[in-house]
This record gives sequence, structure tokens and C-alpha cells, in this order.
Amino acid sequence: MTSHTPADTFPRQYARTLRYTVGAPRSFSVAPDGSRVVFLRSRSGSDRANLLWTLDTATGEERIAADPAVLLGGGEEDLSPAEKARRERSREGSAGIVGYALDAEGRLAAFALSGRLFTADLLTGDARELPARGPLLDPRLSPDGTHVAYANTAGELRLTRTDGTGDRALAEPDGPNVTWGQAEFIAQEEIDRDRGFWWSPDGERLLVERADDSPVRRWWIADPANPGREPAEVAYPAAGTANAEVGLWLIDLQGGRTEVSWDQEAFPYLARVHWTEGGVPLLLVQSRDQRAQQVLGLDTATGGTEVLFEERDEAWLEAFPGVPAWTPDGKLVRISDEGGVRALVVGDQAVTGADLHVRSVVAVTEREVFFSASGGAGETDPEPGWIAVGRISHDGKQLAWESANGRPFTSVTSAVHAGGITVRATAEPDLPGTLVQVARDLPEGVVVDDVATIASYAETPVITARPVFRFAGERRIPSAVFLPTGYERERDGLLPVLMDPYGGPHGQRVVQAHNPHLNSQWFADQGFAVVVADGRGTPGRGPAWEKSVAFDFAGATLDDQVEALRALAEEFPLDLDRVAIRGWSYGGYLAALAVLRRPDVFHAAVAGAPVTEWELYDTHYTERYLGHPAEWPEVYEANSLTGYAAGLERPLMIIHGLADDNVVAAHTLRLSSALLAAGRPHTVLPLSGVTHMTPQEEVAENLLLLQVDFVKRSLGR
Repeated sequence: MTSHTPADTFPRQYARTLRYTVGAPRSFSVAPDGSRVVFLRSRSGSDRANLLWTLDTATGEERIAADPAVLLGGGEEDLSPAEKARRERSREGSAGIVGYALDAEGRLAAFALSGRLFTADLLTGDARELPARGPLLDPRLSPDGTHVAYANTAGELRLTRTDGTGDRALAEPDGPNVTWGQAEFIAQEEIDRDRGFWWSPDGERLLVERADDSPVRRWWIADPANPGREPAEVAYPAAGTANAEVGLWLIDLQGGRTEVSWDQEAFPYLARVHWTEGGVPLLLVQSRDQRAQQVLGLDTATGGTEVLFEERDEAWLEAFPGVPAWTPDGKLVRISDEGGVRALVVGDQAVTGADLHVRSVVAVTEREVFFSASGGAGETDPEPGWIAVGRISHDGKQLAWESANGRPFTSVTSAVHAGGITVRATAEPDLPGTLVQVARDLPEGVVVDDVATIASYAETPVITARPVFRFAGERRIPSAVFLPTGYERERDGLLPVLMDPYGGPHGQRVVQAHNPHLNSQWFADQGFAVVVADGRGTPGRGPAWEKSVAFDFAGATLDDQVEALRALAEEFPLDLDRVAIRGWSYGGYLAALAVLRRPDVFHAAVAGAPVTEWELYDTHYTERYLGHPAEWPEVYEANSLTGYAAGLERPLMIIHGLADDNVVAAHTLRLSSALLAAGRPHTVLPLSGVTHMTPQEEVAENLLLLQVDFVKRSLGR
């Protein structure tokens, strides 16, 4: 890690370094023969432009494979609105090369820069631009490296040869709102699928998504600070309204097409597409309410599908990374919530038990499945928040853990694996940043760190996080407590409290790592005891824990913040007469909910980009948890913030980016209008030109400072 600028304050450094991600290695791939590791990294902790790098696993030598500054001749990047939208969906704030794709050998890479197409030979270091009709999106190489397929902002899927010839359209829009080869909004934002086309292993054809968002309701997002600009039109599928029509087609290199058929009326969501090494595609499709899903096998000759597995759940089903997949001997690999346990299933056998909560599949080899997991229901875990990568035999009899520090249950580890090489990234609570190590499998299956450590150029934080982890209360709510640096109880006494949750689905905050807690530590250093609590609905503790919020956001998530606060006050110096709460997105909803519903507990709140009326949020997310608004109107009413506006008794600051197309500013405006109608004073901070991510350095820095000032004034400090 690199040193920081001496004049840096934490808010400025935190904003400038994109939360200390700039300069850190990321996006790892391993060549199938294990000869090289490919990754992205910028030159320093203050340079947001990623370069493409390789590491030779025989020597440990790192080498630049592609440099955006060279390829663009020193010019600035020019991103299309479509590419900006893709980056917003993936929460991507960096620049330069932000994604790449490899051929089957892992020798040639393809990537986009400023909407233009480039390839890089990872052996020779030769990088060059190819002719393409852009601005383009998501270029991907054929397995043999002779072609690149790419989508573009005109809605086409195009094909060009890597020798620089033959650029042509494989599929062109057949309607004004049709795109080929692009994941639709819901897939990108909610299903964790950002791809819209997939090469077959033989390189002879592709599976291609066709999306038509004509049925989707249009919203217009204006820029009030620049009234001369036309509002941006956004196709936004709000809860209870129409989604885009999504289909899948097999297209060969000559343009021949076969439509893929399944029961799209019953299962409209295309969640996963996976070509197996044998050339048989697997699909995962979901019902609109996500209480049913099917794993389908595809007949590539006819386009017909066969149901290989179907499951149902009274609450909802998740689509997990890495599955469905096949073992080399033809067993289906999936993650299941059967029996109240989120288990890894190989064939018909659950190979993990109730002590683990499986989160994803990393890789499937001839003998093992690499998977990510945490601590199940947490009843026997000594501390919360660990995430580990394990490797388990197909019969479940042999299990080993990957961890750079040898302590998988007191750290957070992620990994990729191929060709007998594992790249694992391990974060610990006591050390800033993440340690990335490259390890080789020995013949007997033992892993040793015998290859290399990939350097990080990320800056060293100017402060040190000191989380104290606890399971709080009878429900054993995973929590982390932060006290001011140098705090002494006899001298400093009880401290005002700042609750700092996300508190909702897909947002785990209590993790055994250092950097994710820096923001909370900084708030603590301003004179607060900061509490982060992952109550029911947050991930990592079993299906029952996650699904406790079904049809009830406003109950379980808020109740658990209160329980954690009161339980932790028995051990830590928390002044329960001075309690504030802050959060962003779902955390913003929870913060506003807290002062509206429980003013007896919470005395001030800062709500950033809050959802205030769930009818204004998207279909896949909202209907999964609260049902369809036409069928469950009382649920939507009970979970809306505007209905509680008249009860506001405490100071409330609401912050919202006016360019936010995920949680649109209408949420804040409607709540503010309801508060005004009820005669309830409150503060609104509109951010012109700011999206849901707030990537602008000055904005991100000053938001922290303004929040501290508001909370101190509100609590009488």
C-alpha cells in the first residue's frame, strides 16, 4: 500500500480514493493452464484509471498488458450514456479499463475504452484498436480468439475479426426499444447479471438476449440546476408495472437464428445463462414473485428446454453467483434453501450442513467445488461477520479452507480458481486493505503460497478502524461497536450514540475486515459511540434470518436496531438519551423510519437517498419482499414512510441526488411534501447532478462533514 498525502483529512482521502479501492488489484482471472493471472489495477492510490496487468505464475513477475493512457494517446475518456448507466448499475466508480474478457486459452484479452474496441496479447504485450461500430458495450472474445462479439448503443449485436476485418451485425433491433446482447435494467440492477450474450465453447454460435422495453413505463429525470437541458428519459419498471420483454436466441456466425423456448409467462425472469464445457447450456428462470424457479437444459438443435430441477419457497428464492453448473461427470451443482439451511448441493446430495451458510460457487473441478460461505445461523460462531472460501469434494467428505492468514473464521476471503491456481484476497479487521496471494495446488491437493503476492498500490488510510464485534441481544444480532480513538471511560463517560446501519437485504455491514469500517470509525472519532447492527433481513446467517422481512420491512429491521442498541448499552458506554441514526439507500429508509416510528429511542436521523414509497421502487426487488402492490396494498401502505409523516418529532435531514435513477428523487420529494403538509419541520439537502453512488469527490467529502454537524446540533452537543 502507498502512503497518503500529508494534508489529507479522512473525508477527503476516503472520497478521493473511492473508499480506498483505487490502486488495489481487482477483477482476477486465471488462464486455464495456470500459466498466468490477469487483473486490473491503477498505477497509484490516487489514479482512478485501471490498467490491464498479467502475472507469470512461474516467475511471479507482473507486467502491464494494456495502458489506457497509451491506447487513447493521452486523451480523456468519453463515455456514452449507456456505459455510464452500466457503471451506475454495477456501482463502478473507477476509470480506464473497468472490465475485460479472455479467449479460452487466456492469451488474448478484449476490452472497451471510450466506447472503442481494443485487444491485448497477454504474451507479447501487443495492444491495439479494432474497427467497431460504437459506442460499444461488453466486448467478448470467441473461445478460439478469432472474433469479438460486442453490443452497442444502437441496440445491435455485432461481430468483428481480431485480425481487424469483417465487422458486421449479427442482430439488429427490430423495434424502436429493442436491444440485442444487453442485459436489461432488472438483470443489471437486481439479478446480478450484467451480460447479455454468451459464446458457445466451440465458438460457432452465441446465446443472445433480446430485450424490448416498450412495455416499461417511462420516467423523466430532470436537472433542476440546468433548466435548459432536456430531462433524461428512463424506462423504469416500478413495482406492479410491466417489465421489459426478455427472450433468448441461438445465433450462429452466419446469422442463423433459433429462438429458445420456455414457459415465459410463468417464468419471465432470465436469471442465469451458463454454457457447460460439453456445450449444453443451463438456464435459470424465475417466476415474477420469485417463489418458484427452474433450472433448464437447452437443446441447441431445436431451442427447446427441459426442466432439470424446479424449486419453490413460500417467501422467495435467490439467484446465486456461479450456479447452476455441472460437475465434469454430469452432476448438477446448485445452492438450495431446503430444510431451512442454505446448502451446497451436488447431484442429489447436500454436501454442506447447518453450520454453514453457502453464498456462491467459485469453481467446479473434477474433484471439488470451490464455494464461499459464512457461519450459518451463527449459534456457535464465536464472532460474527466472517466469510471464507472452502473447497469440498463432490461427496462432501473432504473440506479445506482458503485463507491468507490461516484463520478463515476471523477474516473475509474471496477467490478465483482455474488451472490449479487459486487467487485469494483476504481482509482482516486489524490490517488495512486486502492481501492478494496466488497459490498453486500440489498433486496431493494441499495448497501452499508458493507463487506470488500481487501488490496493492492503494493508499494507507489516515485513520485506523477499531471494530469490537458482538452478537447482541437474544437474537444474537451481528454488531460492531466503535469508540473514539483514545477513549477512556472514567475520563470521557457515556457517549452520544450514532447508529450506522444498512440493515436490509443484500447489505452486510458487519464483516471481519478493516477498510469497510473506516467510515464508522471516523464518525466515532468525532465524539460518538457508533453502532453497526445487521438485523434480520441482512445476508449471511441462514434463510430464516434473511426471510424474516417478508412482507414486513418496517417491523423486523427496525426492531432489531432497537434490540441491538439496548443490548450493547449493557456493555459499552452508550448514552441512550442521545441516539442518532444515519444510513444510505435502504439504510436511509431505515434511518427515517426510526425517527418516525420510534422517537422514544431515536432522537435524530440522517436519511440518504431513502426509499419512501415502495411503489416507486423496481419490480424484482420490491415484489420479492413485499409482494405485488395490487395484491398486497396494505403491505405497501404499512411500509411506506409518507404515512407516518405526521408523527415526526425529531430532527430529520434527508439527502438525495437529483440525478439518481435507482432511487429517484421523487421519494424524498414526496416525503418532504407529506411532512410539510403535516407541519413537521425537516431539512432537505438536494444534490444537483449526483447519482445514487455520489462518486464526486467534493460531494462525498462534504456530505460526511455536514452529517456530523447536523447530528451534533440535533443531539445538543
